Amino acid sequence: MRRAKITIVGAGNVGATCAHWCAAAELGDVVLLDIPRTEDMPRGKALDLMQASPIMGFDSNIVGTTDYADTADSDVIVVTAGLPRKPGMSRDDLLATNAKIVTSVAEEIKATSPNAVIIVVSNPLDAMVQQMFKVTGFEPAKVIGQAGVLDTARYRTFLAMELGVSVE
Repeated sequence: MRRAKITIVGAGNVGATCAHWCAAAELGDVVLLDIPRTEDMPRGKALDLMQASPIMGFDSNIVGTTDYADTADSDVIVVTAGLPRKPGMSRDDLLATNAKIVTSVAEEIKATSPNAVIIVVSNPLDAMVQQMFKVTGFEPAKVIGQAGVLDTARYRTFLAMELGVSVE
């Protein structure tokens, strides 16, 4: 039986953490992709995760790449790509910048994995999900936005740090 193929687009902290959890839970084999100028980063992070697998006891294959051809026929694609909002950056600036990134990612997904389910994490989330939906033309049930759990976890952590208490 074929394992599920899960692609994570964006090998930064959120993307690498997502790849780790998908692999550790053996949800499928994982492709960790980032932009070409970061060629060594996704490969290095994938190698780190693969080397952790014997210790943590999981058997997922993890590949790091900058080539969308390696993501072909993915079952699930998690999009974490995009720039974080920086000091002095307006929400409009973030929207414009990340919309260009998501458009590029969407075009590649449409060409390489036309049957995938897409989970968008990039911010501003609602606008990025709409952009992904518009560019791919995928049916609505296949383009999903996910932010609530991550945002809630961050909020709980910041509150706990500020109050000097456990996140529990």
